[in-house]
Amino acid sequence: MIALSLAEIAAVVGGQTHDIPDPSAEVTGPVVRDSREVVPGSLFVAFVGERVDGHDYAARVVEAGAAAVLASRPVGVPAIVVDDVQTALGALARHVVRKLGATLVALTGSAGKTSTKDLIAQVLRRKAPTVFTPGSLNNEIGLPLTALSATEETKFLVLEMGARGIGHIRYLADLTPPKIGLVLNVGTAHIGEFGGREQIAQAKGELVESLPPAGEGGAAILNADDPLVRAMASRTKAKVVFFGESGEADVRAENVRLTDSGQPAFSLHTPSGCSDVTMRLYGEHHVSNALAAAAVAHELGMSAEEIATALSEAGSLSRWRMEVTERPDGVTIVNDAYNANPESMRAALRALAAMGKGGRTWAVLGKMAELGDEALAEHDAVGRLAVRLNVGKLVAVGGREAAWLQLGAYNEGSWGEESVHVSDAQAAVDLLRSELRPGDVVLVKASRSVGLESVAQALLASGTEGEVSAR
Repeated sequence: MIALSLAEIAAVVGGQTHDIPDPSAEVTGPVVRDSREVVPGSLFVAFVGERVDGHDYAARVVEAGAAAVLASRPVGVPAIVVDDVQTALGALARHVVRKLGATLVALTGSAGKTSTKDLIAQVLRRKAPTVFTPGSLNNEIGLPLTALSATEETKFLVLEMGARGIGHIRYLADLTPPKIGLVLNVGTAHIGEFGGREQIAQAKGELVESLPPAGEGGAAILNADDPLVRAMASRTKAKVVFFGESGEADVRAENVRLTDSGQPAFSLHTPSGCSDVTMRLYGEHHVSNALAAAAVAHELGMSAEEIATALSEAGSLSRWRMEVTERPDGVTIVNDAYNANPESMRAALRALAAMGKGGRTWAVLGKMAELGDEALAEHDAVGRLAVRLNVGKLVAVGGREAAWLQLGAYNEGSWGEESVHVSDAQAAVDLLRSELRPGDVVLVKASRSVGLESVAQALLASGTEGEVSAR
């Protein structure tokens, strides 16, 4: 974080200083909520969770070098005490962002946010120092913590924004006002919480409503291939830039294809020129993500050649997202188990089908959460798609939703041993260990709560026969 005195922080967050001998002392280290991340000069934020109370670690973090604790009660060590720690953290982030002068890029969407955020960061940091959301810390706690990690050298701040309901993105955009706002898509992720795609579109569009007018440098980057996103152009006073494969897109892809290994290649067209891209990532769905990143970068002054080079060299920065690893015995494991929704499931299955040329393919799939009344139909549809794509074998892992996956495959024509329903992760590992052979490609994917990354990890531990931890 940029250096601020404890007195200035207290004034910004409306707090009272307690047990601070020198209020002019500065916070020179990062703002953290995990006591293990404290370094000299840190500000430790004491949240009260279901299992852990950060206030209990106050003495320990100060002993480790923290300048003070941001707390909701006195803790016997240097502290800034506020009524609500989360509100105070947001106020501090807003203050720091305003002082920084960095260009803030915010993005949202139903699928692909984290992968696209990682691509944007890898492209922009070729131009200037860039700070971006680690992993998918995109909520009212993770977002301000990311913003507070910026320094005086930071020129671009790339923030992923998630939403669980109407008003969430408006709140996040108020904490960290973006100059450029990107909306990727409107899908069915969290549809059970929102109630419908129109409500999801309403929530995601709050981002473009928060942007400054075009005359002040505001730019809304919108997916021309998604009608609900394209319609958001009417909800902003910012400049509108479309990306996609549509002919009307300002930044578009032509001649899209997959390499023999399942990696997308295309010709990138921008208003200032065109250049060829061959990505290191897997799956055609990354074309849209790459175009979104390209549109942001072009708006910030990068050439088509610079963007294409950066996209061609970019890798995956966040774990368990289409992580492709070939074992010594020739079996390829695709760990995409961080999360799942209908759109990302379909994209992953298509990537699997492309990667499996010449070998058997396995789809080890589990529950997609938060689909509400759409859950049965969406799981059934994914099972059917696996059959249509000629996936060699579907292994549906878990309870009711997994049964629906397997039933969809069965009803689509998988009547033999092409699909199977197993009870848990260990059963899936046992099955795969007994049947995998060199050349096979295995996709592992489910919602985060299912914990199917344990299957991928067990399979990668070649020759290990230990138990896995199933959730």
